Amino acid sequence: MVSSLPPPVSQPVASRLTRAAIFLVLTINPGPASEETARELCADLSSLLRGVGFRNLDGQLSCVMGFGSDAWDRLFGAPRPKDLHPFREIRGVHHAVSTPGDILFHIRAASMDLCFELATHIMARLAGAVTTVDEVHGFKSFDDRDLIGFVDGTENPAGQGAIDATIIGEEDAAFAGGSYVIVQKYLHDLKGWDALPVEEQENIIGRQKLSDIEQRDADKKPYAHNVLTSISDEDGEQLQIVRDNMPFGAIGKGEFGTYFIGYARAPDRIEKMLQNMFVGNPPGTYDHLLDFSRAVTGCLFFVPTADFLDNVTPQPAVAVAPDENPPTDEAPAQPSPADGSLGIGSLKQEAGHE
Repeated sequence: MVSSLPPPVSQPVASRLTRAAIFLVLTINPGPASEETARELCADLSSLLRGVGFRNLDGQLSCVMGFGSDAWDRLFGAPRPKDLHPFREIRGVHHAVSTPGDILFHIRAASMDLCFELATHIMARLAGAVTTVDEVHGFKSFDDRDLIGFVDGTENPAGQGAIDATIIGEEDAAFAGGSYVIVQKYLHDLKGWDALPVEEQENIIGRQKLSDIEQRDADKKPYAHNVLTSISDEDGEQLQIVRDNMPFGAIGKGEFGTYFIGYARAPDRIEKMLQNMFVGNPPGTYDHLLDFSRAVTGCLFFVPTADFLDNVTPQPAVAVAPDENPPTDEAPAQPSPADGSLGIGSLKQEAGHE
């Protein structure tokens, strides 16, 4: 029988790139009250987004909310996305670290004011329930270039290709329409990078700096960034992801970097790219960009559908009174009608994912 249910509505993981973004990575504070607050925000996020977005209908405001492995278990329990796990650190010539992260908000807009306004409302709703472990305000640099001077995101798929690369299908039917996202914060040694001849910079990236044209395959170095991040399946078909990397910086601190964010329908796509970068393919031919760019965070999140978020309901904690009476041989008393639902919480969305 063909299902008459409408297809799930995905969060905007494949929406077009914008000029401004805020990345918030949070941990949920201990206790059921914090978890309840986080669940309450899930269903209200779409309303907050509409309210702020209405202030500028041409502002391209969007927000993606994702959950780490531990947070999923705390907030939603079973079932769980089949490929969700903590970010796996990688140790090669350089180190891809794994850092804490329960919730990710990826907020995008044409201008920073919209991003900032939405982030302010989100954090006000979560006050006391979460701890901010990373906050980055990203911007698009000249000609969509990174701070190292090269255009970023050139190889992103578009249209249906972007959807095919990022949105889960029948391979995990209970979570069809969802996605996975990996984030890493990279800090650049711009002084060292700028001291390199342009030709060597181009060899490290694998494309020309001014024109953004890829080098010929025969000319590419085995350690080139675009060589090591190009992967294929067993049939030779290229496996793609959608990146929405953003430059960021704090001039007074001498901090300059790139916030990497990659969406994919399976996390192993991005994990294979990172393995190639940090270890090499073959081992030893690591990404020489890492000699000038250091990863200081690393998190993996699952992005459920917008429908899932809209249908989350709070699960108030049920206090269990200590047993003050010693056990007896008498039959246990039957619960009175006032005992209610036996304290079993529920999520409205579970019915949609059985």
